[in-house]
Amino acid sequence: MRVSFGEEFDVPDGYLNTASIGIPSVAVGEAVTSAVAGWRAGAGRAGEYDEPVARARAGFADLVGVGADRVAIGPAVSALVGLVAAALPAGARVLVAGGEFTSVTWPFAAQAERGVSVTEVDLAQVGPRAGEFDLVAVSTVQSADGRLVDLDALRAARAGGTRVVLDATQSLGWLDADLSWADAVVAAGYKWLLSPRGVAWMAIHPELAAAPSAAGWYAGADRWSDVYGLPMTLAADARALDTSPAWYCHVGAAVALPWLAGLDRAAVHAHCVGLADAFRAGLGMEPAGSAIVSVRREGAGERLAAAGVVSAARAGAARLAFHLYNTEADVARALEALQPSG
Repeated sequence: MRVSFGEEFDVPDGYLNTASIGIPSVAVGEAVTSAVAGWRAGAGRAGEYDEPVARARAGFADLVGVGADRVAIGPAVSALVGLVAAALPAGARVLVAGGEFTSVTWPFAAQAERGVSVTEVDLAQVGPRAGEFDLVAVSTVQSADGRLVDLDALRAARAGGTRVVLDATQSLGWLDADLSWADAVVAAGYKWLLSPRGVAWMAIHPELAAAPSAAGWYAGADRWSDVYGLPMTLAADARALDTSPAWYCHVGAAVALPWLAGLDRAAVHAHCVGLADAFRAGLGMEPAGSAIVSVRREGAGERLAAAGVVSAARAGAARLAFHLYNTEADVARALEALQPSG
């Protein structure tokens, strides 16, 4: 058991795979366990889950820096990004990073029949070229290797009229950065936000069009009255984009997100990046300011696994992720595993 930033985590030594699956705190796990036990006993009531959905929504809003009325819920990043992509005008030009995670790019590529074009450039060129396009869709931190996009350049492009959609799945929860200016910020909960898989959120600016193409009962102005028949009476704010919530996922998120939002973000950032850069230094790599490290060494993944280090294979490299529950001992274990033998 580890204690980090005031919470207990039953995370095993050497677990450096948060970029794939985050480990919930004991409190999050117990909340979900209790909810499932109530379900088994027939004690669950549908209306009771509105409160944890609202708490998780508010926590996400606080993390991004916007009001809760601007946050929509969904099951995954691609489903939420797809609402923005479907609302783009025919012929819109979209810029993405080469090698970007497909949940960011494919929703826009799926609009090709309407003349929507998607252009890939190197991540370093996304900021400088953003002003040439109608919309930029990019991860704040790249999933494959942890590289950071130039947020200042994107913010300047937005001031010039380019819409900016950010996938913060690999950054929200550790990166101390202002994202409130973006037209949309979307993130899945099951990685750095330490929540169950099955829930995602999107903070969307009122000026950015999004199609309520998956509109259902939970998007209604009065969700418990507008459940039968027409006309469609959608909520007046971002809830109009909601899909029906995965209850037990939100029960966990309702504990995790408000806690994360209440932490000293600079301290969390310094902890996570400090561990990652210490690991990089041990391998003779320059600091990168990211909590994700990609190691391109032959047999790296196998050697890490043999030493009890949990990492992931991504884009031909071993990917390690350092979150708030990781320690210097995890760094030392990973470095020892990668030292030359003999």
